[in-house]
Amino acid sequence: MAHKKAAGTTKNGRDSNPKFLGIKLSDGSTCITGSILVRQRGSNILPGNNVGMGRDYTLFALKEGKVKMASKRKVHFDGTTIIKKVATVV
Repeated sequence: MAHKKAAGTTKNGRDSNPKFLGIKLSDGSTCITGSILVRQRGSNILPGNNVGMGRDYTLFALKEGKVKMASKRKVHFDGTTIIKKVATVV
């Protein structure tokens, strides 16, 4: 009786689905109302003028126009100054 012995279990046979994070509309591109600008985990990029933030920190356009990325100095809670990126729609 030619039988092959059954294979054992593996410990690394899983993987998570991709989350598709990142900048969706870059600096200088045109957007319409409701366009997703950035998908992120945490507020790495802050919302500026005419940009809203969803509860999962997604940035979206509130008006149509051109996307403008800039930086802003912000005083942190412990007194240190940090530079944050800001997305605005002009």
